[in-house]
Amino acid sequence: MTGPIRIANASGFYGDRAAALAEALEGDVDVVTGDYLAELTMMILALDRLKSPDRGHARTFLRQLEGALGPALDSGTRIVTNAGGLNPAGLADSVRELADRLGLACSVAHVEGDDLTGRADDLGLDSPLAVNAYLGAFGIAAALGAGADVVVTGRVTDASLVVGPAAAHFGWTATDHDALAGAVVAGHVIECGAQATGGNFSFFTEIADLVHPGFPIAEVHADGSSVITKHPGTGGAVTVDTVTAQLLYEIGPARYAGPDVTARFDTVALAPDGPDRVRISGVRGEPPPPDLKVGVNSIGGYRNEVTFVLTGLDIEAKAELVKAQMAPVLPSGVRWTLARTDHPDADTEEAASALLHCVVRSADRDEVGRRFSSAAVELALASYPGFHATSPPTEASPYGRFTSIAVPAGSVDHVVVLDDGTRLTIDAPAETLALAEVPAPDPPPAPDAGTTRRAPIGRVVGARSGDKGGSANVGVWARTDAAYAWMVHELTVERLRELLPEAADLPVARHVLPNLRAVNFVIDGILGEGVAANVRFDPQAKALGEWLRSRVVDVPEALIGREART
Repeated sequence: MTGPIRIANASGFYGDRAAALAEALEGDVDVVTGDYLAELTMMILALDRLKSPDRGHARTFLRQLEGALGPALDSGTRIVTNAGGLNPAGLADSVRELADRLGLACSVAHVEGDDLTGRADDLGLDSPLAVNAYLGAFGIAAALGAGADVVVTGRVTDASLVVGPAAAHFGWTATDHDALAGAVVAGHVIECGAQATGGNFSFFTEIADLVHPGFPIAEVHADGSSVITKHPGTGGAVTVDTVTAQLLYEIGPARYAGPDVTARFDTVALAPDGPDRVRISGVRGEPPPPDLKVGVNSIGGYRNEVTFVLTGLDIEAKAELVKAQMAPVLPSGVRWTLARTDHPDADTEEAASALLHCVVRSADRDEVGRRFSSAAVELALASYPGFHATSPPTEASPYGRFTSIAVPAGSVDHVVVLDDGTRLTIDAPAETLALAEVPAPDPPPAPDAGTTRRAPIGRVVGARSGDKGGSANVGVWARTDAAYAWMVHELTVERLRELLPEAADLPVARHVLPNLRAVNFVIDGILGEGVAANVRFDPQAKALGEWLRSRVVDVPEALIGREART
């Protein structure tokens, strides 16, 4: 087909807006996708599967689908979702049961083969809870080509939910690298739902209606170019800035590798295409790497925590006293954080108080269980004046660890199971290309700073950050050429470490994306063993970019917006 395919998103994570699926069907779309699988979600589903082998999928999807399946079938809208998690066959059967109960004729297919947990020993892994390869889009495409109304997958790349329908619609093959890469970029933009329409957006105060933002739609064309939009009359906004922000979310180098294609993010071009419409074009693609990423979720140990409230005077001394009193019972895995939320001469007790967080981790459950909890509670009448905690510590709880490995793509069975039980095997790409670093482009000439003033850097630039295992990315973009020319010289790796002291001793890589007027930093190890380990105040690094934007630097007067003058 030559006309564009309109692909809507109705879920960006497990727990997203329940009504979004029904909302997506209120307009003209060909496919509705639902992304439920983050790294943390796979751990949640793995623990759920331990309780019963029938579990392991996103159960909220069925509740969303109950009122939406009929309208979707009536309109001919296909539904593609990775809500199958660790049990795509089980969810597919549940969808069939739902359709039967509703009296609907519905063809359901599922994609499997990503679950490598049974190969853990061969892969040198020590008793993981879940091991899942990131599959590509052509299983989804095959299912849609065979007539499926609903396609359920396990672990596929997030963008595959969009690439698969586009490939089926246009008949793309594995060597259509530019088209596939363009669809990957479109998929990356809409995969996180309302983050493309103003959610989690640095300049959110500029959006007139953000109370109930609409979910995004990608109109994908035969050459892989696309237009990002949303249903008319829904809240939020689709602008070059909102799309740029999402493009920078949870990425690494300019080469964005996937199982089907490597998309060159340094070739992405954005342009307005009317109200709430942004065109994406120019994306170049390269053959994918020969290996697939494999996510490994396991139990990392046990954790506990307590937050002491320090009020009034001598905050630092109070904190040191508690640390000394707790020291005899603390394991080696301890993290203290003092949040100076207190204000001098405060007019409320809460405003006069700081928070001292203590997080402990150990392979020994007893070490961070009753022993730790009892020690904290026993200080109640024997510590600093005003002693109390936000809540008593509880029993030790297990925490997860996420790591990733790589396996040859040809060693993974990528299988589509159609509604009648027919099994189709999807071949791994015959043409591959090992990843290589993109040479850093020459920056524009450093501008003459002229008169400067102290101001938050966020008065000039936007940012979007997120987690990737134990690492985090911070993508920073400028809205004008002049601001970019200043930013690309100002925000070096060394300067980032100064502005974010938590990264001072960590490996930091910088990737420059001139087409987006952006730089992307990847900070290795800032999240420890990943979000499931939960050792950091912001365990998914969602606000790391906003922290950076709040740091005060010398900004050229000519770049400071009206906001900074108020």
